[in-house]
Amino acid sequence: MPWDLPLVPAGQAGAELTAGQDGATIRRSVLPGGVRVLTESMPGLRSATMGAWVGVGSRDETDGHFGSTHFLEHLLFKGTDRRTAMDIAEAFDAVGGEANAATGKEHTCYYARVLDTDLPMAVDVIGDMVTSARLDTDELETERGVILEELAMNDDDPTDVVHEEFSAAVLDGQALGRPIGGTPDTIRAVPRDAVWEHYRWHYRPETLVVAAAGGVDHDALVGEVTRALHDGGWDLDPARTPRSRRDERPPTLDGTAATGVELTVRRAVEQANVIVGGTGLAATDERRFVLSVLSAALGGGMSSRLFQEIREKRGLAYSTYSFASGHGGIGTFGLYAGCAPSKVDDVTALLHAELDRLAADGITGPELDRSIGQLTGGLVLGLEDSGSRMSRLGKAELVYGELLSLEESLEAIRAVTADDVRELAADLASRPRSVVRVGPFGD
Repeated sequence: MPWDLPLVPAGQAGAELTAGQDGATIRRSVLPGGVRVLTESMPGLRSATMGAWVGVGSRDETDGHFGSTHFLEHLLFKGTDRRTAMDIAEAFDAVGGEANAATGKEHTCYYARVLDTDLPMAVDVIGDMVTSARLDTDELETERGVILEELAMNDDDPTDVVHEEFSAAVLDGQALGRPIGGTPDTIRAVPRDAVWEHYRWHYRPETLVVAAAGGVDHDALVGEVTRALHDGGWDLDPARTPRSRRDERPPTLDGTAATGVELTVRRAVEQANVIVGGTGLAATDERRFVLSVLSAALGGGMSSRLFQEIREKRGLAYSTYSFASGHGGIGTFGLYAGCAPSKVDDVTALLHAELDRLAADGITGPELDRSIGQLTGGLVLGLEDSGSRMSRLGKAELVYGELLSLEESLEAIRAVTADDVRELAADLASRPRSVVRVGPFGD
């Protein structure tokens, strides 16, 4: 259902959107300042997961601020005017809860899972972090070293490297093509003032979405969020409205993004990693459910074509799969395999061939049924915990602009036909294709 409901002032009941699965109730309020609060109350659950979503990701960084988004994910846990880093850690440890954060290309989320009775504490602490981070210079310099170690760890993982290089090649020249965590050079270069400017500009009421699921009362949460933001000194101006969602117009592609590229990255490792693919679908594309079925049939499980052809029949790889990532206006789609360096050419040829074969011949009836069953079962099982439901609320608000009920999502998957899959496969296969390899290759 679209988010086309009237704004609801603080202190009033939020609009009730739908009765969710298992008797859960979903509600949404827009507070003064443009802060959005969404809840899914799940009867009988004694725990709750809440997340403070900020509509800023690595694609929003500008020259001189590269790496700031990931830096903030770390620094918000390092202390505020009211709490030290140890105070923040102890608050969650003392109640058996857990808190963490995640940075994406288009949003950042600070989240916690606690007992329902401890949810007010979680809102207060995370609200304090979001509104009142100190970004202390000494802490920033310490965390600069931590982030550099994190990047070094990722760079030692050839699977991470091949995915980062693939994204950079397919989205060449686009902000989405930059690594989420920054690079060692940008992390070393970004000054404290730039991180502070990035924080003050993007962490604002109109960009904030608070989502919670589990044992949660919507009206109580609205009050707790309002108090936390007032305590943090935010100006909740009633005239402000939520920031608009991202521009969904496809970007103009040039360079390797427009032509495709073959790239080899040399690493002294035992196994070669290869990805074949190109641009995919935007996050809101109507065909995203078709893409899910296509990807499941091509490389989504042990019965998929890639697994059966490359691993089971030929024994060329242990891990092979397909993947898709959707963003505002554009996405990526790829086929991955890890294999012996001497077999990388054979495996690369098979990745190409399976995509082309799907585009030419489509999928069989049994494949379609298996893929739909895999996706529908996985969707239901994936929504059995409060964390996944909280994430669904946050993404519905920031990414999709609508919240589909579980049954609506299941119906959309079940409505996919073999012709839909073949047409989309033909579209994807016709696009510029890149090949990225990471391994112990010579000149």
